[in-house]
Amino acid sequence: MKRHYPEIALHVPTLLLPRADVPLETWAVIACDQYTSQPEYWEEVRRVVGAAPSSLHLVFPEVYLDSANREEVIADINQRMQEYLADGVLVEQRPGFMLVERNVGRASTRKGLIVALDLEQYDYRDGTQKLIRTTEGTDESRLPPRIQVRQEASLETPHIMVLIDDPQRTVIEPLFLKDLEEAYDVELMLGGGRVRGWRVDDGQLIDEVAAHIARLSRGEPPMTYAMGDGNHSFATARAVWEQLKAEAEDESLVMNHPARYAIVELVNVHDEGLEFAPIHRAVFGVEVDDLLAALEVDCAGRGFSRQTFADRDAWETACQQAAASEGHHIPYVSGAERGLLSIAKPDFQLEVASLQVFLDRYLDAHSLASLDYIHGEEALEKLAAAPASIGFFLPVMDKHDLFETIVIDGATPRKTFSLGEAEEKRYYLECRRLAP
Repeated sequence: MKRHYPEIALHVPTLLLPRADVPLETWAVIACDQYTSQPEYWEEVRRVVGAAPSSLHLVFPEVYLDSANREEVIADINQRMQEYLADGVLVEQRPGFMLVERNVGRASTRKGLIVALDLEQYDYRDGTQKLIRTTEGTDESRLPPRIQVRQEASLETPHIMVLIDDPQRTVIEPLFLKDLEEAYDVELMLGGGRVRGWRVDDGQLIDEVAAHIARLSRGEPPMTYAMGDGNHSFATARAVWEQLKAEAEDESLVMNHPARYAIVELVNVHDEGLEFAPIHRAVFGVEVDDLLAALEVDCAGRGFSRQTFADRDAWETACQQAAASEGHHIPYVSGAERGLLSIAKPDFQLEVASLQVFLDRYLDAHSLASLDYIHGEEALEKLAAAPASIGFFLPVMDKHDLFETIVIDGATPRKTFSLGEAEEKRYYLECRRLAP
């Protein structure tokens, strides 16, 4: 079987799955970068998992990144990886892809294909023109703890989702018509829906998949893949791969190292079960009136206005009307106050850019303030109810515009969109060895 398709940055991985007696219901947990301001979610995950083997022990939930014992936690993660390999908790599968279908209660399921991609064809720095393009700005301050985990890791388990632009549905969808062996079928914890997986390990079928992917490249230089979710995890993998090459006496000797690749779930941007969701902003530890006054000064000459509403229905009506008009319109909530910010002549194409550029400057000047990226309006409202807090609601980006936007304009601001709401994020299930 052919294992490498370098012209399309595709690699056929050898996946690892939990052995038959390990309950997948407690093995699979949601992506570590979710519920970052809701520690109660992760405490419930720990309660559900109990003493069972679980991917929870292989990742570092970001809600705990500021904990004093970070070094100890990372050491425990790497130790648990080695234990799961040594004790046979994880079983090596035949080389191949994994076809997956996720039901999250929408009208259509979300379909994906787990593959490995070549990190040589990706670079998270702005302006790079690789086959795999970043879709959002990368906050390099978020990479160090992730790098610490991966540097000594013997395993990887992905929450990365990468998009392909396949309007004719030639890559993933036809695989559901094949007679494939089922690998798992599991109900995911805490409202995550259900996921099924089938092995794609026939060499001829894999060749067909690769041939169809090759036809999807667009632009010059060509682009084949766009990062969906997990941009910072993929950037981490790239950074560790660069370190490995730099430390090698002869770079050519490490070009076949497993760390050159990262496993991801490919998803067709045209999949009916894939919905883009906005990622909202919550700012904590601020004088809200001071922040909004600073925003007004920042928008001087661009037609800035601010309305406040005591009545929720009036606020919602005003927000709906504003969304249909020209300019940028950003609703907000802070405690009992609801408001609407408008910029008649914005400098940027997207509302998120207008807000994020300002917030970056404001937070640099206010060391006690902090920013979080929130999935879901209900969660944002709850967080913004706390004293000295404000939540900004952002609109969703049209998913059909993504590839053209990236080809023409490059990466969007970080955390511009999300593939679904928080509970729809990828759950950790498959693993792969990172050590030779």
